[in-house]
Amino acid sequence: MARHPLSKRQRLLLRWGVLSLLAAALLFVAFTFRQPVDVTTPNPDGSIEGLTSVLSREVATGTVPFRFEDARRTAGIDFIHFPARRQSVLPEDMGSGLAWGDYDDDGDPDLFLVNFRGSILSDDTDQGTGRSALYRNEGDGTFTDVTAAAGFEHATFGLAASWGDYDSDGDLDLYLTNYGPNLLYRNEGDATFTDVTAMAEVGDDRFSAGSAWSDYDNDGDMDLYVSTYVNFVYDDRDRQRATRQYGAETPYTLNPSSYSAATNLLYRNDGDGTFTDVAAGTPVANPTGRSLGAVWFDFDLDGWLDLYVANDVSDNGVYRNQGDGTFVDIGASSLAADYRGAMGLAVGDYEKDGDLDLFVTHWIAQENAFFENMHTENWKDDHGKRRLFFMDAADRIGLGQISLKNVGWATGFADLDNDGHLDLWVVNGNTLEFEDDNSHLKPQLMQLFWQDPGKGFFEVGRQASSALATPFVGRGGAHADYDGDGRVDIAVIVHGGQPLLLHNVSVTDRHWITLRLRQSGGNTRALGARVLVRSGPLEQMAQVGTGGSYLSQSPTDLHFGLKDHASIDEVTIYWPDGTVEQRADIKPDRVVLLTHSATYAADK
Repeated sequence: MARHPLSKRQRLLLRWGVLSLLAAALLFVAFTFRQPVDVTTPNPDGSIEGLTSVLSREVATGTVPFRFEDARRTAGIDFIHFPARRQSVLPEDMGSGLAWGDYDDDGDPDLFLVNFRGSILSDDTDQGTGRSALYRNEGDGTFTDVTAAAGFEHATFGLAASWGDYDSDGDLDLYLTNYGPNLLYRNEGDATFTDVTAMAEVGDDRFSAGSAWSDYDNDGDMDLYVSTYVNFVYDDRDRQRATRQYGAETPYTLNPSSYSAATNLLYRNDGDGTFTDVAAGTPVANPTGRSLGAVWFDFDLDGWLDLYVANDVSDNGVYRNQGDGTFVDIGASSLAADYRGAMGLAVGDYEKDGDLDLFVTHWIAQENAFFENMHTENWKDDHGKRRLFFMDAADRIGLGQISLKNVGWATGFADLDNDGHLDLWVVNGNTLEFEDDNSHLKPQLMQLFWQDPGKGFFEVGRQASSALATPFVGRGGAHADYDGDGRVDIAVIVHGGQPLLLHNVSVTDRHWITLRLRQSGGNTRALGARVLVRSGPLEQMAQVGTGGSYLSQSPTDLHFGLKDHASIDEVTIYWPDGTVEQRADIKPDRVVLLTHSATYAADK
C-alpha cells in the first residue's frame, strides 16, 4: 500500500501530541522525585527549577558545521560605542544598531555603526568617539573610516540606521533614528551625503527606535515605517524610586512600564522628496505598543507587504495590507500578537513550505518565539475562507526553553554553512545592572543555532568561535557576506565597547548563489520581491529584506546555500509590480545581478 506523506497540519498535530506527552512525563518525574517547586516563578536569571534544564537543548552531536573568527582588528574597525558612563536611564540602555548597505554601489556592502554620544543626563559628552561612523568596504577584507568625508557631522543619541533609496536615483540614502530628532541623509552619488530632514519632513523628535523601508502601496517609491518607543520624560526624583522584576530590583527610570506608549509613524513617500505621515488614526499607529522595531513581509503571499511590529511589555502588532493603502489589525486571529517583551525580529522560510515564518526575541524569563506560518495549509474559517494564522513552535524545534536565561536583541536567519537550510543567530545582553556597580550591565553569551533538518535547532556558539566564549552586553547586529567569499558573516554592536565582526571561516566545498535584484522605474532595490531557487530536490524561497533584526539592517542581497548541487535548475522572481520571471541560465558560486524594468499603475 502506498504511503501518503503527512501534511504540515498533520505533522504539526502529531508533533504537538508527542511533545505534550513528553512534557507531561518530564513534569511527572520532576515533581515525583524532587521537592515541589513553584514553576510559575522564574529565578532572577530566567531559569525555572526542574524544568528549563530538562527541556533545553544546548549542543548538537557531531562536528560543529561552521567556524567564525573576530576580524574587527584586521578589518580596521576601531569604533567604540557609548563612551560615557551610564546613568541608569532607559534611553541609554536600549543600545544602538548597525546597517549594511552598498552606498557607493561598488558591489561590496559598507557598514554604518550607530553611536550614542554620551549620557543624556550630562553635557560632558565626547563628540569624537561618540560619533556614528561609516566604514567603506575596500573589497579586500578591510574597511576605511569615511565618516567625516561623507558628511556625517552630527553626534547624536543614535539608536537605529536603515538604508533605502527614497528618491529612486539608484543609490542608497540613510535614515537615522535617535533619542531626539531623527535624520534623513540623501546620497549625492559622489560619496557624500546631505541632511535633507527638514525638506523631507521626517524629523520626528521623540524616542524613536527601529525603522523599516518598504513600498507598501506598490506605487514604486520607498515608504518608511518608524517605531517609537515610549513617552520618556526624565525626572530626577524618579532615580530614587525602584521597581522589581523577577526578584531583581530595577530602577524606575529603566522600566518601560513606567512610561506610556508612543504612537508609530508610517511615512508615505509623496514622490517629490517629501513624506506624509498616514499612520494617525489607523491600526499601524500601534497606539498601545511600546515599539522597538518592525518587519515588512508578505505573510499571505498576495503581493502586498504586511507589517509585524515588535512591542515591549505590550501585545505585538500584526497588520494585514488590504491593497488599497489601508491595513487591518489581525493580531488576535493570527495568534501572533505575543504579549511578551519583544525586541528582535527575523523572517525566513525555515521549513521550505513556501511561506515566511517569524522569529521573535524576548526579555529574560520569557522564551523566544518561533511563529510558524500556516498560510500554505488548508485551514479554513467558518465561511470557508483560508485562515491566516501562526503557531508558536519554539519549544518543538529547540528555540524556546534555551532562551529563558537571556535577554534577546538582534537576530537573523542565514544559511551559515551553505547546506541549503537556514540557521539562526541571536545577540543577547542583560538590562539588569551589577548590584555593586550600577555603571555596568550584566553580560550574556551570544548564540548561534545550527539547523539539523528534521530535528530542529542546536546552539553551537561557543564551539563555533572562541570570540563567543566570553559574554558581553550585545544589542544591534546584522549579517552580510562582506568579503564576497560565499560565506555569511555577522557584525554585532557591543554596548559600551567595541563591536564584533564575526568572519565566517568555515572550511567547506559547498556551493552557493547570491542574487542581487535591481529594477528601474522606482523601488530600485526591489524591496518585497520574492525569489524561488530550485537545484535538484533542494527548493528555497526568500524575500528581499524589508526590516527586522534589532535597530539594524542586513543587505537586500539574497544568499542561498546549495549544499553539493553544482548547478541551478531554475530561479523564479516575483517582482513587486506583479511580473513573474523564470531564469534557467544562472550558475552557482557567484554574485548574480538580476535587473527588471518595473511598471506601476498610474492610479496607484
